[in-house]
Amino acid sequence: MAQPRKKLRHLLVPNTSVAEPYASPVMGGGKPRLPPVERARHGEQLLEQLERARQELQSRDADRDVVAFEARRGLYLEFASAPGFELALDRLDLPSAGIELVAKRDVGPVTYATVYVPEGQVAQFTKRVEEYTSEDSKSGKPKHQPLVESIHEIRLAVLEGFWTDDPALFPPTKKAIWWEVWLRDDRSGTLERFNGFAGMSNIRVGERHLRFPERIVVLAWGTREQMAGSVEILDVIAELRLAKEVPASFAEMPAPEQAAWVKDLSRRITPPPPDGPAVCILDTGVNRAHPLLVLALAEGNLHAYNPEWGLSDHHGHGTEMAGIALYGDLAQILPSSTPVSLTHQLESVKILPPQGRNDPDLYGVVTAESVARVEVAAPTRNRAFSMAVATTEFRDRGQPSSWSAEIDRLSSGADDEPRRLFLICAGNRTGNNIGPSFRSGNETEGIHDPGQSWNAITVGAYTERFQIDDPSLAGWTPVAAPGDLSPSSTTSCIWKGQWPRKPDIVMEGGNMALSPNRKEAYQVDSLALLTTHSRPQEKLLATTDGTSAATAGAARLAAAIWAEYPSFWPETIRALLVHSAQWTEAMKKELREAKKKKGHEFEHLLRCYGFGVPNRERALWSAKNAATLVIQDRLQPFDRDSTKEMHLHTLPWPKEALADLGEEKVQLCITLSYFIEPNPARRGWVRRHRYASHGLRFAVSKPTESKDEFRKRVNKAARAEEDGKISTSDRGWFLGTDLRNKGSLHQDYWIGTAADLASRDILAVYPVTGWWRERPHLERWSQAARYALVVSIRTRAQTVDIYEPIANQVEVKTGIPV
Repeated sequence: MAQPRKKLRHLLVPNTSVAEPYASPVMGGGKPRLPPVERARHGEQLLEQLERARQELQSRDADRDVVAFEARRGLYLEFASAPGFELALDRLDLPSAGIELVAKRDVGPVTYATVYVPEGQVAQFTKRVEEYTSEDSKSGKPKHQPLVESIHEIRLAVLEGFWTDDPALFPPTKKAIWWEVWLRDDRSGTLERFNGFAGMSNIRVGERHLRFPERIVVLAWGTREQMAGSVEILDVIAELRLAKEVPASFAEMPAPEQAAWVKDLSRRITPPPPDGPAVCILDTGVNRAHPLLVLALAEGNLHAYNPEWGLSDHHGHGTEMAGIALYGDLAQILPSSTPVSLTHQLESVKILPPQGRNDPDLYGVVTAESVARVEVAAPTRNRAFSMAVATTEFRDRGQPSSWSAEIDRLSSGADDEPRRLFLICAGNRTGNNIGPSFRSGNETEGIHDPGQSWNAITVGAYTERFQIDDPSLAGWTPVAAPGDLSPSSTTSCIWKGQWPRKPDIVMEGGNMALSPNRKEAYQVDSLALLTTHSRPQEKLLATTDGTSAATAGAARLAAAIWAEYPSFWPETIRALLVHSAQWTEAMKKELREAKKKKGHEFEHLLRCYGFGVPNRERALWSAKNAATLVIQDRLQPFDRDSTKEMHLHTLPWPKEALADLGEEKVQLCITLSYFIEPNPARRGWVRRHRYASHGLRFAVSKPTESKDEFRKRVNKAARAEEDGKISTSDRGWFLGTDLRNKGSLHQDYWIGTAADLASRDILAVYPVTGWWRERPHLERWSQAARYALVVSIRTRAQTVDIYEPIANQVEVKTGIPV
């Protein structure tokens, strides 16, 4: 009989890094693909179009009063590419002249860019076109060729040029909608100017706003005709989008019988310590009167975004999430006699109003103010924010929204220093076409806003539930096989490859029952999770499922890790959750088959499952044959116009133990977690318009590589001129750099011989570019970037101890017994 695994604490390893100047060994991209044009004629046409735009603007202004005319300090031009070609977006952005690319959209094969041009600066483009026509560069090519030949047409921008949302959602004439208005934040009274015009034009503006680098976001109610007037008269609008709205066994036992089970469990519960971490439920409120919740939910931990809404749960969803976040599936612990010691407490912020139709809101503002409520009440508490609330929208297809970007901003601590851990649901499928081929629905419905947040842990749902106990459902079968994706879960399969893979992890979210004729599927209690009921005076237990339940379960695990390791950063808790994840056998089978095809199928499946199902034991503990090292560090990625530094970590390594294992197979797993600062304006997402402030990557020394050779492989600044070309590849990783280097959370594992791993003890963390560097005028380039690095060595050999040799080195280094 196998011995139980001894629980050993993960090893927090300080002072492993040495910083050194860094320059990327990767060269820039290739030359842009340009459409064939006749040089003189092309230049002449563009000059005519620029003049026509200027004359059209003068004609419009002649019909307006002086006040309206003086409200504008520039104009907007729209540039279009030739079909099938890209615009040179970077060259349309000229900060020194105040010229700003404000919006980019693709309509079929044509790319459109809307550009703000200050008064008197149209000449910047006229000059470039004239020089293109008549002058050559030193290379013998026409001057400004990449810019001018990428432009097929120039015209004065109209309202549609600012619409960066789904084109099919652009409103018809005379129909009033809630617009999400993105304003250019030029620090010259932008919001006041827009509000002033809105008041004169009967446009209703929301009370709250969000602020991002170079952008302010507000909601406005009006028609396209009203909004067109604001575009023509003002010069403060950058983008327009459509505002989003948020939708608002034991379970079958009679209430007295449920009460008996709950009473028995209550006797076995030890309340959490008052200084322990918390799961903060951002939902419909929580009913504290429930006997299983009152033990961990102090009255002072109940809040509401709007105090007029009250604190109690008007819907039921929030109380159900609280039960999962505190206990997990109650069906697993109610029949037991084992004591239950709670290690974390609950907090609740009611972020959704009581039932009834309400105006849409900027849910980024709602989230930010709700976060502030709990932090004012308990500023030093470690907490995991659990948000099982999402829109029913997935039209962004991975592109940041104002809500997801605000969550990224809050996570990053960009404005107020504290970093925060968010766990967000992927969102449940909205269709009812769930049946034998349910996976096609999972893969064509994208993750719902704000699940595209880079910094949050986005949680999808899988299931191990297959037993249907209801006798009235004889002949019914489970929709999903054990270990497969839950029928309710959404994925990022329809997102473009540039966006992070989501979900990050999957947790139990229940299954559905399929009718004998295989045409109907329903949620049934025996395939769901048991939790707390919102009306305990009537009933104590309820069932729940989907990505909401999965998210609450993930938040519970995050709080458990924090209870054990209170000094760990939010970035570290996030890393350990993902680091502990494993694919089920059903997932592994699909992944192995897809990888053999060497196509997009492999990434496709990663966009369904993320990194798999977190393992509680792995997340919390190391073992003699499975040691986990944790590093928390920070580096400065950039100087004003270049990369600045990288870190070389020399790790405490069990070299002798690994050498003794020889040809035994071992696994090295690495997770790198950091938070980016967002810049969510939709301007093409390339170079200076990147969403992320910075990126970090990791590399590991090869078995036969010296420290100096490794440095030269990853760092151009470490190379001498005579070194020539050096290979930068490192084979043997399961994902490889192309698949793992998405978003701000990177994980990969390597399997090889213990003898080879014995010499792979040097690890580099280095920066890749972002808007901190590409937009130096925002003065963020000097910021330091925190990161958490989790490194595990695992072997199946039960008699080998790789933990103690590492622990001994850490103890010598720190002087602290491990």
